[in-house]
Amino acid sequence: MLASAEVVPIESKSPQSVYPVPTEKLTALLNKQRLAHSAIPYPDYETRIKRLDRCIDLLVTHQDEICEAVNRDFGCRSAHVTRMSDLFVSLQSLKFTKKRLKQWMKVERRSAPFPMNLIGARSEIHYQPKGVIGIMTPWNVPVNPIFSQLADVLAAGNRAMIKPSEFTPHTSELLEKLISEYFFDEEVVVINGDAETGAVFSQLPFDHLIFTGSTAIGAKVMASAAANLTPVTLELGGKSPVIIADDYDLDDAADKLMAAKAMNAGQICISPDFCFVPESSLDVFVDKCRQVICKLYPTVQDNPDFVSVINERHFDRINRYLDDAKSKGARVISLDPTQTEWAHTSGQKIPLHLVINPSEDMLVMQEELFGPILCLRSYKAFEDCIADINNRPNPLALYLFSNSKAVQRKLINNTMAGAMTINDIAVHYACDDLPFGGVGKSGMGQIHGWEGFKTFSHAKSVFKQGFLNLPKVSGMLPPYGDKFDKLSRGLVKK
Repeated sequence: MLASAEVVPIESKSPQSVYPVPTEKLTALLNKQRLAHSAIPYPDYETRIKRLDRCIDLLVTHQDEICEAVNRDFGCRSAHVTRMSDLFVSLQSLKFTKKRLKQWMKVERRSAPFPMNLIGARSEIHYQPKGVIGIMTPWNVPVNPIFSQLADVLAAGNRAMIKPSEFTPHTSELLEKLISEYFFDEEVVVINGDAETGAVFSQLPFDHLIFTGSTAIGAKVMASAAANLTPVTLELGGKSPVIIADDYDLDDAADKLMAAKAMNAGQICISPDFCFVPESSLDVFVDKCRQVICKLYPTVQDNPDFVSVINERHFDRINRYLDDAKSKGARVISLDPTQTEWAHTSGQKIPLHLVINPSEDMLVMQEELFGPILCLRSYKAFEDCIADINNRPNPLALYLFSNSKAVQRKLINNTMAGAMTINDIAVHYACDDLPFGGVGKSGMGQIHGWEGFKTFSHAKSVFKQGFLNLPKVSGMLPPYGDKFDKLSRGLVKK
C-alpha cells in the first residue's frame, strides 16, 4: 500500500454537519491529476491491472470495516446485505474487467474504403484514456457505485476524483482513508464534503463526469458540466414497472418480487415501483406477497436483516406518501407480520407496504418511491399495461414475468427502458457483460464491461494510407480534364 495522503476529516456523525471543501483544494487535486495524466497519457496493461488489483485487495481486506461503517450510517444494515449488494457485485465487476482488459486494449481494425484498401490502406480505432474522470455517487448503495465505476475508469487508463454522498459520512470517511492508503492522489482521490462541495465538484472541468442519483439532481449536474462542455454519464432512476402475465406462476413471481423489493428497504434505483397483476388474481397475489414477507421477515422493528431508511428526512417522505394514499382512498396494506406500530419508533424502519390500485393523483404514482412501498395495479388486457408504461417517462428498469416468447417480444419491441429483466428482478445489473444505463429521464450513457471501457475512452480513428498516391496516379488532381470529368461522373451515381 502507498503512504497515506492528506485527507479532510469528518468528525461528526450526522450528514448535516459535513462541511464544504474549499474550491481551491478541489482545483489543486484536479490539476495534480491532470499533470500526472500528461506525464503518462497511456498507462500500460500492467499498470492498469495493478490498479484494479488494489481495488480488489481494499474491498476484501477491509470488508468488515466497510460493513460496520455502512451499518452505522443506516442505523441498521446487515453485513450480509452490504457484502452481497456492495462488495460482491463490485468484486465481480473488477474481476470481469481484469479478465478481458487485454482484449479491450487491442487496436480495433475497421474497413478501409475502396480502392485504397487494395493498395495497403488501413483503418483502425485506438482506445485512449480520456484523462481525469469525476465520479459522484449516491448514499443508498454507498460502495458499489464507486468501485464498479472504478473498474471501468481505471481499466480505460484514467485517473479519478470521487465525491461520495454526504448522507453516509462514516462510509465516505472510511473510503477516503482507505483509498488514500492504496492510491496516490494523482491516481484516485476521494473528496468528502457537503452538498455545496458536490455543486462545486460538478462544475470542475473534468474530461468526463459520471453522476448516480436522482433525476432532479442529475439535471443540475448536467447543467453545471455544460459550462465546460464536459461529457456526462447520468445514472438516474424513475418509476420502474413490473408486469405479471396471466401465464406465469404467482408463487414464483411473489417470491422474487418481494425478496427484491424488500432488499435494502426498497432504496435501490432499479427497485420496482408498481406492478401490474391480472385482475382476477389480484387478491390471491396480495396474500402470496404477505406469505413471502412473513417467511423472510417474521418481524421488522427488531430484525437485523431488515434495513432501516437512511435518515429522518426520507423516513418522513415515505410516511407522507402512505398518508397521502390513505387520505385519497387507496387500500394500503402493511406486510409486517406483527403489525407493530412503526411511525413513531426511533429505528427508522418502515415495513413493506402494498398500495392497491392507486389513482394517478397520489404521490405514490407521481414520484419515485425509493423505499418500502410497492403499488399493485390490476389489469384486464396486456396491451393496457404497455400503453400505461409508454405514457410515462422511460424507466431505468422494466420487469416482466412471462414464459411466453411472444409476450416477451411484444414488451421488448413496444416499450423503451434502460434495461429489462425477464422472470426476475434487478438481476441484469449483476451481469457485467450487459451495459447498464438509463434512457431519457432515467439517464444517459452506459457503464459496465466493454461498454463502460468505451464510455471512459476516446475512440481515436486512425487511417494509414497505402503505398500509392492514388489521386496523383489516377489523374484526380488539378488541372482537371476530360479524364477526371468522366471519372467523377461515374462515381456520382445511385
